[in-house]
Amino acid sequence: MTTPPVSSAAKTPFISILLATYNWPSALALCLQSLRGQTDLDFEILIADDGSREDTRTLLQEVSKDFPVPVKHLWQEDLGFRKSKILNLAIQEALGEYLVFLDGDCIVQPDFVAQHRRLSKRNQMITGSRILLSEQATKTLAPPNLDLVGASAVIDKLFSNELGAEINKPKSNFLMMRLKRQINKVLPLLLKLPNHPFRPYPAHVWKRIKGCNMSCWREDAIKIDGFDESFEGWGHEDADFVFRLEETGVRRISGSYATEVIHLWHRTNPSDQERVNKERVLRRIRRQ
Repeated sequence: MTTPPVSSAAKTPFISILLATYNWPSALALCLQSLRGQTDLDFEILIADDGSREDTRTLLQEVSKDFPVPVKHLWQEDLGFRKSKILNLAIQEALGEYLVFLDGDCIVQPDFVAQHRRLSKRNQMITGSRILLSEQATKTLAPPNLDLVGASAVIDKLFSNELGAEINKPKSNFLMMRLKRQINKVLPLLLKLPNHPFRPYPAHVWKRIKGCNMSCWREDAIKIDGFDESFEGWGHEDADFVFRLEETGVRRISGSYATEVIHLWHRTNPSDQERVNKERVLRRIRRQ
């Protein structure tokens, strides 16, 4: 195995971002361009691709030419929703001691990596929240065939501030988006909170488990054999992962007002399998 790069900050882990994607290169371009501008660049990106078409591969070949951190593309054949399987491959391939899970339909703030690093402690994991972007705003920001140059312009505009304030200061463009109902909340984008006694969750609390924004130590993920690949179809493989980590003594804390991501709108089609998966996780909780 290749030796991971040495972290620039003393006694902090090298981070691997496990970025799940499937057939939405415009959204992936925005996600990657937001990662390009991170204040903390001590990380690698593993693209966990659940069978995307060739246009995603073409995008990633272009990205890798000048990206400031390593980007590795892991692909598996499209045989239905198998996110758990491709994430497990990414866990095995990761060079980082610390894993950040992110979805390719999310835009991250410039301090996203720095905030996950700041909150990371042994024997705990982080689950963050998300800001929901409206359907119309998503169509504007992520039109079909958006290229990297266009995505870069979108990200620059989104996080620009005509007052030249620091990244943790209020941004008038986000306030305007909230007034126009283009996002469902704005305060977590304007206010960053330090560690506080309300961040820890009791064990097996269902709310705010988002596979698109969570992190844990790689050794903890390996200890539980990663995600349960026997889950079929979309739904709740992330909650199962969190609860099994908790069973080993890992404590979950909230990443709210620190690690929020902006989640692009897309249609969701919950199926009977989603309900089956949820009941399966609930049965596991009841046995505790």
